[in-house]
Amino acid sequence: MDRATKSRLVASLGQTFKATQVVVVAHYSGLTVAQMQTLRRQMKQAGASVKVAKNRLAKIALEGSDVASIASLLKGPALIAFSGDPVAAPKVAVDFAKTNERFVILGGAMGKTALDANGVKALAALPSLDELRAKLIGLIQAPATKIAQVVSAPAAKVARVVQAYASKSEDAAAAA
Repeated sequence: MDRATKSRLVASLGQTFKATQVVVVAHYSGLTVAQMQTLRRQMKQAGASVKVAKNRLAKIALEGSDVASIASLLKGPALIAFSGDPVAAPKVAVDFAKTNERFVILGGAMGKTALDANGVKALAALPSLDELRAKLIGLIQAPATKIAQVVSAPAAKVARVVQAYASKSEDAAAAA
């Protein structure tokens, strides 16, 4: 790789590290090409990405970013998974590690907070941003639905009582 290509790669990685919410570092040695493609596909579906870069270049790109604490994890065949959603990349990485024993999560970072492998697993156990939004909307809509039912119930009862009196009056007038 020539100098210009290396500098573009470092600049690209630097932009990525500054824009991302969470980074996961894992060893991937022993994975087949098909398994790596599966991992990339799963990450993409979750809104995350995977990069394999030379460790030295990645360490240079990390300088000055919030996730610079992961530099010590970049040893050997390491890949970097990252996402804007704080849960997406860890969730996919942990799920992938469950089915592929050669994929070993080393740790990561969420903002300026460094995470070990257990921290990444704990982060993966949290609901995703979309799941939290759905729950929040459900909680907001449930009381509104109940309020509408409570408010409309007395009006319906009053209408039934008025209808009953009206039909009673009609029956009394018809009988007389």
